[in-house]
Amino acid sequence: MYMFNNEISIDNREILEQYLNGYEYKTSGLSFSAQYMWRDINKFSWDMMGEYMCISGISHLELEDGIELPFMFPPLTATGEYDNDALRETIYKAKEHFEKKGQPFSLRLVPFHVMEIIKEAVPEMHFIDDRPNYDYIYLTQELIDLKGKAFHSKKNHLNYFKKTYEYEYVELTSDMADDAMRFISDFNKRKEVPAHEMEMLKMEEQAMEDVFKNIEAVGYSAGAILIDGNIEALAIGGKLGKKTITEHVEKANVEFRGLYQAINNEFCRNVAAKAKYINREEDMGIPNLRKAKLSYKPVKLIEKYIGVFK
Repeated sequence: MYMFNNEISIDNREILEQYLNGYEYKTSGLSFSAQYMWRDINKFSWDMMGEYMCISGISHLELEDGIELPFMFPPLTATGEYDNDALRETIYKAKEHFEKKGQPFSLRLVPFHVMEIIKEAVPEMHFIDDRPNYDYIYLTQELIDLKGKAFHSKKNHLNYFKKTYEYEYVELTSDMADDAMRFISDFNKRKEVPAHEMEMLKMEEQAMEDVFKNIEAVGYSAGAILIDGNIEALAIGGKLGKKTITEHVEKANVEFRGLYQAINNEFCRNVAAKAKYINREEDMGIPNLRKAKLSYKPVKLIEKYIGVFK
């Protein structure tokens, strides 16, 4: 269910970025690259309510009996500032809008620093910790250097890959869309994961086809590792605020030892000039994914919360 009148598109990128970049939200979902990539899967839509932009979507982590429950991101400002009265008015307008459509109202993916602003404007809202959606933040240079005991295993795998295989890291462009899709399809066929994880991979696969065709139009940072002329790993990210790149997708053929470490390392090298930090998004509550993200030693986690009316 699309809650608002406007869908996410390249045509309205300019106005969306005005609000998505109007404040340092620091969360992976609040960038145009993320909104565009997951727009169909999460049914993102937007509208202006008072002084702020409101974006709605659905969560695939908290479905009840197969029913899609919509939520709203925190209202977005284009000025870098929030006014308590105006913010309160927007939230109540959005609440009324949801209820007229017969849907419960909630704010989700609210970063801690924005939660504090909303609590001041709407003290009757109650916020719940949302650990599966915490973002993992890393220093780009640390992921390039892999120095110290904490990264010893990562460095060993990377060195093995570099010594064993002849490879080329290339910028991934829309001209390579068909090859990239073949890689994604083969990657998913090799995966052995629980049914709900495979369902999420299939949804991601559908999203990627459009993303590969519009890499330049959306402004993605993307790269691939070629072995014997074939794509065997790729990574795609997007700009988040002034100092961060969010890595939305990272895939590698596990038949090549060290390839995951290589694609991560090469991607970081190639975005380092424009990103002090790498946001590697959330772990979605998946134990193995959480373990993998923690193994790269994040410098911080971006806490997120769910807001409901008491």
